[in-house]
This record gives sequence, C-alpha cells and structure tokens, in this order.
Amino acid sequence: MNTDFLNSIIQRQYQQQVVPSNEMIANWAQSLLNLIFPERSASTNHTQEVLQGVFFELKEELQHILRSTKDCHNNREKLIADSFFEVLPEVYRKLNTDLLAIVQGDPAAKSEFEIIRCYPGFFAIAMYRFAHELYLLDVPHIPRIITEAAHSLTGIDIHPAAKIGEYLYIDHGTGLVIGETTIIGNHVKLYQGVTLGALSVDKNQSNTKRHPTIGNHVIIYSGATILGGDTLIGDHSIIGGNVWLTKSIPAGSTVYHQAEVTIKENKKD
Repeated sequence: MNTDFLNSIIQRQYQQQVVPSNEMIANWAQSLLNLIFPERSASTNHTQEVLQGVFFELKEELQHILRSTKDCHNNREKLIADSFFEVLPEVYRKLNTDLLAIVQGDPAAKSEFEIIRCYPGFFAIAMYRFAHELYLLDVPHIPRIITEAAHSLTGIDIHPAAKIGEYLYIDHGTGLVIGETTIIGNHVKLYQGVTLGALSVDKNQSNTKRHPTIGNHVIIYSGATILGGDTLIGDHSIIGGNVWLTKSIPAGSTVYHQAEVTIKENKKD
C-alpha cells in the first residue's frame, strides 16, 4: 500500500473532530420518539414511575453524547440536556398538531396509528423538531446528524435551523428539501419533490437569509421549486406542481405551471 496514502489517512485521524457515531445519535433520537409515541413500539405498559426512569436514562444518554462530542467540551452537558427535556412537552404538543394535520389532510390515512408507525413525513418532522431544539441550544454537529439520519431513511431533507410552525403536513415527501434559513408558517402542506432553496450557493452568503418564507395555510404541490431569501409566499396561496418561483406573491394567490400535452392515437394495423 502506498505510504503517502496511509500517512494522509493517519493525519486525518489526528485532525478529526471527535463525535459519537451517527448510529448512536440517531438511535437516541428514535428511542425518544418511540417513547413519546408508544404506537411505534411493539408493546408498552409503562407506569408514571417507569416512564420517569426511561426519560432519565435518555437524558443521561444525551449527556453522554454531548460529553463525547469534542466541540461540546464546555461543561454544559447537563444544562443542555435539562433544557432540552424541559421543552420536550412543547415539542410533543407541536408534533400532535402535525399528526392532526395529516389525519385531516390525507384521505388515505386510516388512523393516527398508521401515520405514526408508517408515514415518512411524520417521522422526518419529528426528527427535525428534536434536532431544531438542540440547534437552538447551540449544540454542534448532533442536530445535523439527526436530520440527515431521517433524510437517509425518508428522502426528506430538512435543515435543523429552519423555522417551522405548527400543523405541518408532508405528503409522501420523497425528494423534499427545506433549506437552512427557510421560514414556514402554520397549516402548510408540502408534497413530494418540493424544494425551498437558495438562489445562490456562494459561500460568502452563509450568514444571510437565502431561503424563502412560506406564509400560513399555504399548499405547495409536487415538484415546485421556490428559491431566494427575499421570496415570500403569502398566506392562503396555492403553488401548483412543477412551478419555478424566485419572487414573492401576495396572499391568496394561485400559481400554476401550464404545460401543453399532446395525445396522439396510434393507428392499428
């Protein structure tokens, strides 16, 4: 084996940022989701005392993850873990609004159980909401690892820094992208293939708002692309499939992509 090649790998070992494995972090987040939504578990029969114990174990595990993350070595592990679990009831409340939005919005949804157990949109939203709270607590690396784990499983890419309101409904979701500085209001419906992205990917714009703002009660259908930090989609607007938008639209707008479809009947022999 080439010596320079081996030395370059050894050098990277010395330079790497020490962080627990992606699997450990993702498993912690999924264990938390399984606990607050027992529909995801095969069987549960927890008393309050048992629940308190399991939450304590998950808090301890979060502290261990933080303590094992090099950039978190500032003796804030307990404070961060305590703060996260203090806001967990509010996260749970928001997730129940997301669940209700799917129940009321998807005619194919037969029950809450089906959504909690099966729907990739609900899973991705839950992982985002956990990650977002850790992001707000200035935790490095871990929030992105959580959302990327969800991205790998669902095809739904939500940056943990995005600001998302309540009653979010993601239908199917595959190929959905929500960028870092996106702001989404309440009662928004997003379908598969939607991109809420940036007009430019210049590195010098990393500290600016690059992604759009979506108002309340907005529906964005599959394949639509909305770009730019100054782009505002007004309340109660409908964005049709495959629309490309780089400018703001007022409240109550309907935007659609008009394509011409030609049907030619094949002649039979």
